[in-house]
Amino acid sequence: MADKYRQALGQIIREPGNGVCADCGTEHPSWASSTIGIFLCQDCAGMHRALNSISRVKSVTLDNWDSDQVELMQGIGNSRAKERYEMNVPPFYRRPQKESVEVLKKEWIFAKYQRLEFTDADKQDAYNCAKKEGLLLKLGRDRKLFQQRKFVLSRPENKLQYFVIEDSSKKPRPKAEIDLDEVNAVFVPEKIGHPYGMQITFYKDGSTRSLFVHSESSKDIVDWYHAIRAAKLERRRIAFPDRDLDTLAEDLTRDFMLEGWLYKMGPRNEPFKRRWFTLDKRKLMYYEDPLNAFPKGEIFIGHRDAGYHVTTGTTEDKPTGGSPFCFTLHTPDRKFVLKAESKEEMDKWVDMLNKVIDMPLTPQDSKLAAILVPKKSNSIRLIKR
Repeated sequence: MADKYRQALGQIIREPGNGVCADCGTEHPSWASSTIGIFLCQDCAGMHRALNSISRVKSVTLDNWDSDQVELMQGIGNSRAKERYEMNVPPFYRRPQKESVEVLKKEWIFAKYQRLEFTDADKQDAYNCAKKEGLLLKLGRDRKLFQQRKFVLSRPENKLQYFVIEDSSKKPRPKAEIDLDEVNAVFVPEKIGHPYGMQITFYKDGSTRSLFVHSESSKDIVDWYHAIRAAKLERRRIAFPDRDLDTLAEDLTRDFMLEGWLYKMGPRNEPFKRRWFTLDKRKLMYYEDPLNAFPKGEIFIGHRDAGYHVTTGTTEDKPTGGSPFCFTLHTPDRKFVLKAESKEEMDKWVDMLNKVIDMPLTPQDSKLAAILVPKKSNSIRLIKR
């Protein structure tokens, strides 16, 4: 009888909508929630186990199923479950995918099935609000210690601010006042060394500034992430009332395309120095340390038609003494000679840089070029460090 039920389950999983994980979209799920009636990938199934009585997880092929459980899977399935649990997902809310960080997947699952945030829109006040205040642990710029700071996000003012809590003045002044239009938020748990670590970037004095923060609560940090996205979408909606919300919600925040250690040759063929590189779409930044507040340099990466391209190896005017795993980023004004620690790492960087160079330029890219390129041509600030 057990084989009969597993065979029936095998038929159900091949029905439309059931061939991917109900929570992250991973293909060929091999697990299921026998109480919710959905099919899951292994990672999401593991997170469902923390839902206690709400979700009972079973293997599609290895566990025994009874007739009631199979009947429930047949009657619900992924598509019907989405209609119920995702009926009010706001357009700014980031739905996790296979590659998404664990904290995003976890809170998506808890929001859907435990807190029912997308069944009842009134339960979204923690991030869909005009003003949000709270405490986050922020890495000090110089002391390299995480300390509590009060953060305030205001939609009407279009600002994100943070304050030193110990400031006893009646009206404390913010340590930073950040225009939300310029803010990006990225989950970087490995870099920060905390599972709920997030990097907030913005422009300050003509350079990219990074804040590194985390919370002891996964819900809290994800709420802050979505509060930023919600505020940015509201700003866009007011500015472009005739545009589709889903279109306006694109690129509210963006993950870094690639990060890692590379060796960089100096502008006058100085010896290679180890630097942490971050590729943020068309902006390539390099740091002495991954947790530095400001990069040592920033490089705008334009389109191939403008002379940007990547080659493996070096050129005659940039000798490296036969060092392996070198590649060169060619811009109209300079050749950047870089070296990876392995061929695999080199290939990853070359492929990703070529992908960026082949992408069409957007109006936002042109704005970025206007910020970065003048710095390079006027003060050589981008390349002298």
